[in-house]
Amino acid sequence: MSNTNSTPNTQSSRESRNSHDTNDTNDTNESVRNERNQNDADGRRPTPMEVLRQARAQLTELTGLVPETVSSFEQTEDGWSVEVEVLELARVPDTMSLMASYQVELDPEGQLTGYRRVRRYERGRADARGGR
Repeated sequence: MSNTNSTPNTQSSRESRNSHDTNDTNDTNESVRNERNQNDADGRRPTPMEVLRQARAQLTELTGLVPETVSSFEQTEDGWSVEVEVLELARVPDTMSLMASYQVELDPEGQLTGYRRVRRYERGRADARGGR
C-alpha cells in the first residue's frame, strides 16, 4: 500500500528546505564577496576568519555540499590549508548518514586553488586508526 497523500507535502517540505539552504548559501557567498572587495580596497591580507568563511563558501559553490564544520586549519607556504567536514548523503537514522572530509587549498588571499575528498565515513563511526 502506498501513501500518496503525503507526497505533495513531502515535496513541498523538501523544496522549502532546499530554498532555505540556497538562500543561506547565497547570503554567505554575498558576504564573502563583500569581504573580498573590502580586502582588495584596503590592500590587506584577509584575516584567518575571513579565509575560513571564503573556504566554506567557495567549496559550497563548487560542490553544492554545505560544510558542517572545519576540522583543521593552517597557514602554509603557499597560502592556507583547510579540512572541512560535509554531509554527502543524508540517511535515517542520522548516525548512518555519509560524511566526508575535504582538503581545501587556498592562496594567501583566500581564493580556492584546489580541493579533494580525503575521507568518507558514516556519521556515527569513530576513527579506527589513531586520529585519522
